[in-house]
Amino acid sequence: MVSPCGVRAGTPSILGSEKSRDFQGSIKIGDSPQGIHPVRVRPMESRERWMKLRDKSFFRSEQHNETESVVELDRLRVLNVTRGTELASTAEVAKSGAKRSKGLLGRQGLAPGEGLWIVPCEAVHTFFMQFAIDLIYLDRKLRIKKVASGVPPWRMSACLSAYSVLESPSGIVHQSQSRPGDVVEFSSLPESAGSLRG
Repeated sequence: MVSPCGVRAGTPSILGSEKSRDFQGSIKIGDSPQGIHPVRVRPMESRERWMKLRDKSFFRSEQHNETESVVELDRLRVLNVTRGTELASTAEVAKSGAKRSKGLLGRQGLAPGEGLWIVPCEAVHTFFMQFAIDLIYLDRKLRIKKVASGVPPWRMSACLSAYSVLESPSGIVHQSQSRPGDVVEFSSLPESAGSLRG
């Protein structure tokens, strides 16, 4: 008999004893008998670990928690630690849905030292923009995953492995010699407190 969740009744629970490392079960795919296939599942070691997985805190590293605290700041200084260069002396943080959607729309340009850090974000477009920008995609550990230089208006760009993106004046990628794999550091401006480094 197959239970409503699709696992054959009578199999050990995934939340069972820590001594049980694996169990055999069946998952129903479709309505025909041929759609029932055996699977091998490795259970969580404890109910507490399972609960962490369910609420996604299992995937949040200590670094990610620090990222969340720094995102609360409105403006940050951004450095490429690997190259010893500055990406932005005052980058605005776009963390709300409205700010992330608007991005740089409506602006005439970015002054030297300015930038916009959109978090979370893995793809952007430059529709209706009036100037070109550089894009620096970062993962949760603040390592550069991808760079795009001089992206003109009416373009789309994405990096599915990224967690955030820094939009900068065109030319900053070349000036800072930024490359994928570089480590980026976010630090507070003098009027704020706290810093973050990948």
